[in-house]
Amino acid sequence: FGLDKPLWEQYFIFVKNALSGDMGNSFAFSTPALTLIFERMPATMELAVVAIVMSIGLGIPLGLWAGLRPNGIAGKSIMAVSILGFSLPTFWVGLMLIMVFAVQLGWLPSSGRGATTLLLGVPVSFLSVDGLRHLLMPAFNLALFNIALVIRLTRAGAQEALLQDYVKFARAKGLSSTRIIGVHVLKNILIPIVTVIALQFGSIIAFAIVTETVFAWPGMGKLIIDSIRFLDRPVIVAYLMLIVVIFIFINLVVDVVYSLLDPRVRLSDTKG
Repeated sequence: FGLDKPLWEQYFIFVKNALSGDMGNSFAFSTPALTLIFERMPATMELAVVAIVMSIGLGIPLGLWAGLRPNGIAGKSIMAVSILGFSLPTFWVGLMLIMVFAVQLGWLPSSGRGATTLLLGVPVSFLSVDGLRHLLMPAFNLALFNIALVIRLTRAGAQEALLQDYVKFARAKGLSSTRIIGVHVLKNILIPIVTVIALQFGSIIAFAIVTETVFAWPGMGKLIIDSIRFLDRPVIVAYLMLIVVIFIFINLVVDVVYSLLDPRVRLSDTKG
């Protein structure tokens, strides 16, 4: 492993190997660090994708409802519940989910990934009933904070958009409420939502550690906890560098999505 060499020499050896894609071998498993991480990546990516889908699928409709009817009982209740999403610690919510749905009711399994099915050569859980049952609780636990965040962003954006002239003009033309909300309101509030969701997607991948530990989900987060416990430096460094690359890639994707959602972005680039 070269641990007997001076620190400066270890550093230059590491940089040289990293440029060629070699992040070193795991001290604990005696296999390449990147190989270990890539083996665990599908589990974490699946968990993150399902959590983001839950955040969008629940957050945007509830946020729109609260924004369109801010003084109603439902709107106020949605905003009150969203505060819990910000306030409750992830590990506590995970333990409560396990106690209620796994221990007391026995509806869902408490840990593990369950049965997996190959999709394009990648093992996934959501295509099997057993895997989906194992996936629901950790995905919701990971999505709870983001659901609350999307609710508040959507509500604020909807209330602001309803006061704009283009919405008033659409109403004056006699357009239906469904078209006004779907085309004129929702489309114009998507850019900040897309930005936050994209950045949160990277954060979910990077910080799924607590959820994966609570639910014994065999992803990168659990691997990094085990690596810290074993002082497995190559795996820790490889994980951190991979997370940086993922964040850079996500930012590039967000820039592309911007131009698709808002033609003004493409127009300003052309003029520049």
